[in-house]
Amino acid sequence: MCLAIPMKVKVVADEEATVEIGGISRKVSLVLTPEAKEGDYVLIHTGYAISVIDEDEAEETLKLLKELSEAY
Repeated sequence: MCLAIPMKVKVVADEEATVEIGGISRKVSLVLTPEAKEGDYVLIHTGYAISVIDEDEAEETLKLLKELSEAY
């Protein structure tokens, strides 16, 4: 099983993007999701954006991850 985290795309530069979640920014590859643009949410796994998702799905996933972390 693998885990992908939804993050918001802040800046796109060629096949790379700066994404952000909770004040933390990272650079990731967009080679698998060339359609991603600034403002989109993408699922990040091992430094790659693997899927573009809508904002509602991203928020629901982040809510569930927060609930899971609070349970521990």
